Amino acid sequence: METTVEVEEKKPKKNMAKEYLKGWIPYRIKRYWMYVAITIFALVMPWIKINGNHLFLLSFDHKKLHLAGVAFDMQELYLMPFLLMLLFLGIFAVTAVGGRAWCGWACPQTIFRVIYRDLIETKLLGLRKRIKNKQKEPDYSKPENQVKRLIAIAIWFVLSLIAAADFMWFFVPPEEFFQYLQNPSEHMVMIGFVVGVSLFLVADVVFIKENFCIYICPYSRVQSVLYDDDTLMAIYDPIRGGEIYEGHGPDRHKKYNKQKELLADNPNAECTTCESCVTVCPTHIDIRKGLQLECINCLECVDACTQVMGALGKPSLVQWSSVIETEKHERKTKIFRPKVIAYFTVLAIVLVSLFVMGSKKEHMLLNINKTTRLYKVLDDGSVENDYVFLFANTDQKKHTYYFEIEGDLKDKIQIVRPKEPFSIAPGKKRKKVVVLRAVEQLANNTRKDVPIPVTIKAYALDDKKKIAVIRHTVFVYPRADQLKKKSK
Repeated sequence: METTVEVEEKKPKKNMAKEYLKGWIPYRIKRYWMYVAITIFALVMPWIKINGNHLFLLSFDHKKLHLAGVAFDMQELYLMPFLLMLLFLGIFAVTAVGGRAWCGWACPQTIFRVIYRDLIETKLLGLRKRIKNKQKEPDYSKPENQVKRLIAIAIWFVLSLIAAADFMWFFVPPEEFFQYLQNPSEHMVMIGFVVGVSLFLVADVVFIKENFCIYICPYSRVQSVLYDDDTLMAIYDPIRGGEIYEGHGPDRHKKYNKQKELLADNPNAECTTCESCVTVCPTHIDIRKGLQLECINCLECVDACTQVMGALGKPSLVQWSSVIETEKHERKTKIFRPKVIAYFTVLAIVLVSLFVMGSKKEHMLLNINKTTRLYKVLDDGSVENDYVFLFANTDQKKHTYYFEIEGDLKDKIQIVRPKEPFSIAPGKKRKKVVVLRAVEQLANNTRKDVPIPVTIKAYALDDKKKIAVIRHTVFVYPRADQLKKKSK
């Protein structure tokens, strides 16, 4: 029978545990909400339009890039390098600050695995008994489990088709995508691509699993270059918990046969060797070994240790912290340090450059090509040059176009053809054969033909201030003896 004193001694520990875990929200739940937000955004984003243009669309069919509601023609794809720089620099900056936060919190591979493993296999079908044990695979020798696995794969195949279609919507607008599906025989490449991506997702999520993160994804190989002692990551505190592996760094991977005996030698060690942090890890690592490239920073081990140690009224031995704060206990983690500031400075420069260059979008495009005939000398001594002008209306409405000669040659060169302005529908192109005639002598060279620079200004008659482009070409003027022959 317990004495009154023993009962009183137990009450404070229980109260301390309740107080410590009060209001605690596991990182796993926060990640689920993040996944929901990302999924909704990914599904809705292809449908969002601004001024008739998509938020983001790279259409190879129409040869256009839609970015933030602005449509750019393929000739304006000089913006793509800026987008790629933003992507990679952004991931590098996030890694320097929060480790592989992208992998654990936003990567599609991780989201798909959580949907399949935690939702379909565990919650819906009960193939896995507990979400907290990700090391133990279901027993597929049982017939009922084999049936459940087939059902799980079927459910995931349907979801993977939706994911593949959503991926395709960033290249084929969803409104056109569903029109194409009504005539499948004419769009077998698109349908084959969607089915192919879906089958890859089934193979990846069901069979390859986290091995994709460990062996295939190159990101884990570059993380060691981006990490430093202030990088936030899931990290075990060996000073509080005690060393349960031999040595430090790579040598720590050699495990003692009897962890409890080792901890018994250190009376201050707090680790209970429950290994909850190990069984919950989706990539099958032991966070107590220190930093490992397999860690995706999902923080499942932090949740597991928080719950175990919280029941004892103590803070977790595994924290989302840094080496400098948790292992070395030298100082607090420094978020804004020179490397991080440099990353965000470059990101800001690239972002500003993207907006500046994007603001200079041309609402019409014009390519000028000289024909194979250099020139034609008429009976009256005037000279004609032929060109092919390719106009493209990149605006959202129909415009009427024409062009004129700019500069000193304005009165010396006439536009013979076309004589009248012409209209182009939105998003369409039109080819025009252009004939320019020099009505005055432009050069007097007795040895060779003379290429004379000419400036062309093309514009929309209904919006000349906004829609106008300047192009430069050459007018080939014949040598003097060619003119004399013709005049004779």
